[in-house]
Amino acid sequence: MKKVSVILNCFRRPHSLKDQYSAVLSQSIKPHEILVWKNDPGVNIPFDFSSINAVVSHNNTNFGVWARFSFALNSTGDYICVLDDDTIPGPNWFANCIECIENEHNGLYGTIGVIFNDLEYRSYERVGWAAPNGETRKVDIVGHSWFFRRDLLSAFWRETVPPLSHLCGEDMHFSYSIQKYLNLCTYVPPHPTGDTSLWGSDPDSAQRLGVDQHAISVNHHSEIFGNSLKHYYNKGFNLQRI
Repeated sequence: MKKVSVILNCFRRPHSLKDQYSAVLSQSIKPHEILVWKNDPGVNIPFDFSSINAVVSHNNTNFGVWARFSFALNSTGDYICVLDDDTIPGPNWFANCIECIENEHNGLYGTIGVIFNDLEYRSYERVGWAAPNGETRKVDIVGHSWFFRRDLLSAFWRETVPPLSHLCGEDMHFSYSIQKYLNLCTYVPPHPTGDTSLWGSDPDSAQRLGVDQHAISVNHHSEIFGNSLKHYYNKGFNLQRI
């Protein structure tokens, strides 16, 4: 049985961590280990970390969204699943991704995929929990959940120039890096309308948590996302429609 390491993160949504932890333990393929990255939220949000069986990294600063993929280097599983703190996976999410990686395409998988129509980050097609797909779809980038063989981290950290923003861009960087250095692509596995157990995110939870006051997409203008997209496009990131 393949070992899956899970990377959770806790910023200002400790209320969702309990549900995430339960969903991870309920996977049909049980997690090999759980690692929790806790950025300093700047406010005191209590959570009893002793209530979960996980390695927890407590930080006194906010390292942003990139740090999770650095923390993942401490994992020991064959596969890694990184989850946004607003993402509650269905019980067969790990199995769905592993099936696709081993029997369809090796690459980076996620629960929401984006295919861009322009470089302004204003026009795009979404695939996954927000727009269910019956078959595996190739996309430009994925988010909310990233599932991959551990060795893909070697591509992520091949370039160590500081990011344009600590708030975004890690999703573009990952897909760009595996495309450039490993000749691999990014995909969304099947999210069939009749079986949400395969989905990487419970849609009701995602809708509720993904638009609350802590959501980066709500609190920050799309310009920072567009700047990152242009940055990677200029570096050679091949996008399907551009």
